[in-house]
Amino acid sequence: MNFYGEKRSNQTHQSTTDPEAMLYRKSGGSESKLSYLGHVLMENRNGLVVDTRLTRATGTAERDAALDMAARIPGGTKRVTLGGDKNYDTRDFVSKLRDAAVTPHVAQNQHERRTSAIDERTTRHEGYGISQRKRKRVEEIFGWIKTIAGLRKTRHRGKDRVGWMFTFAAAAYNLVRMRNLARTTA
Repeated sequence: MNFYGEKRSNQTHQSTTDPEAMLYRKSGGSESKLSYLGHVLMENRNGLVVDTRLTRATGTAERDAALDMAARIPGGTKRVTLGGDKNYDTRDFVSKLRDAAVTPHVAQNQHERRTSAIDERTTRHEGYGISQRKRKRVEEIFGWIKTIAGLRKTRHRGKDRVGWMFTFAAAAYNLVRMRNLARTTA
């Protein structure tokens, strides 16, 4: 069947082998692919994975998963921080994090038509700059999971199985990371 010139959407197209997967594209110029979104919560000090989520590919899945994972961070009376890229710089997300006693260390999305939800009460601290440098380590995790763990193209179907494989790959990454950390400290 030839779909050239035809608009594709999740309402008109569905996978016959994995009906839970949804069409998603990473940027404006890229093609849509049937996929899930994997989310990782990483601690900054050693770059270890603390929590994972696999969600259906929707426009708000990243922020929803981040709020869910942030709610599970054991902070007690001590305030915790959560770093992220410009996609997380929305008023709704930032206010929900602050309500949950989590300081949002997300990158500011500043353009001529937009103002950032992150103000000077967050950016003036030295820890904000450190978080912005350290948050890029999460790309190492995703790169390892895609290349070494083989999840660039999944072999399993269904959100539960793919989610299990994603979590398993993140645990394997932690083992490799801890071995490398032990070498540097020994």
